[in-house]
Amino acid sequence: MAVSATVAVAGAGLAGLSAAWELSRAGATVVVLDAVRRPGGVVVTERPGGPGGPGGKDGFVVEGGPDGFLAAEPDIQELARDAGIGGRVVDQLTSGSSLWTGRRLEPLAEGQAAALLGIQGVSRSAIDCGFRSFATGMADLVEALIARVGPAIRPAQGVTGVAPATRGWRLSLTGGSTLEAEAVILALPAWIAARLVAAAGVPAARRLDEVIYYPTTAVSLAYRGDQLATSLAGTGFVSAAEWSGVVRACSYSWLKYPGRAPAGHALLRAFVAPVDGDPGAISHTELAAILGLAGSPLWTRVFHWPRGLPRYKPGHAEHVAAVRERLARLPPLAIAGAGFDGAGVSACVRSGRAAARGILDRLGR
Repeated sequence: MAVSATVAVAGAGLAGLSAAWELSRAGATVVVLDAVRRPGGVVVTERPGGPGGPGGKDGFVVEGGPDGFLAAEPDIQELARDAGIGGRVVDQLTSGSSLWTGRRLEPLAEGQAAALLGIQGVSRSAIDCGFRSFATGMADLVEALIARVGPAIRPAQGVTGVAPATRGWRLSLTGGSTLEAEAVILALPAWIAARLVAAAGVPAARRLDEVIYYPTTAVSLAYRGDQLATSLAGTGFVSAAEWSGVVRACSYSWLKYPGRAPAGHALLRAFVAPVDGDPGAISHTELAAILGLAGSPLWTRVFHWPRGLPRYKPGHAEHVAAVRERLARLPPLAIAGAGFDGAGVSACVRSGRAAARGILDRLGR
């Protein structure tokens, strides 16, 4: 179904880029608006020789956000095939995780780590199937989408307001300019979308602001292989709730996926609680005691997300459904993303594409 219309997509994270891809394939004129200059949202990959990669990281692939997706969920894999990079999907190399009790590492049952970390909306069976990623990091997918919809992206142009227009909607943008579009997709964090949708005529959308985004700090640390006192196995460990340290979990990145570290080296990724001081130094001190590391890391890289993983309160799905029911009575306007349909990257892709298909259906009537 070919559609000749202008559709504005607010947000250039995975949900927004996936929506833009779906719309552009159907012939719509797409404008992607994002308040920041770097598309991809929380997907950040630093590679050897890549832009933004600090020196000394040659041979490492460092993820600042999600490092993979559930193998049991088809959405990212279907999008990757559609975008021509299906061959870049790689399987998880190892399985199993441990619990750090404060005294020792003990084996965990499959799926138990996700429960301990409070990850919502993911079934035990899906977790048991393991994870996949891309050959040179999650940014492979973002870059493939940008290569196809890149000219439509307007960085550093956020949406500050949405109001009815003669045909569709008038969007107010940062800097005082405006844009008119027959349809709009808001692939934005819940606290932003809630305000915009409420102002557009759906007061019930204010309840979407109840989604809580918890701060996340991820620290990548590189070592020589001979700095590990013992061989590690599995994908990493989760700390018990009673553990008084700051490291909440640790991923053995170089064991988890291929090509994450050069031969003879190890790459860890720690998830830490808010700390006073250098998260890299504090993480190393704790990991050295837990894993038996000798000497100092070759380097550390800290990524801090003040509003990271969203968590939903009871009744969230019903609130989202009620807002979408009300939006169906207005000119085409959809919401998509982690704040509404699941925090995982697969859920974001699914949400973005579903929003685009819904818009295309309404425009094609």
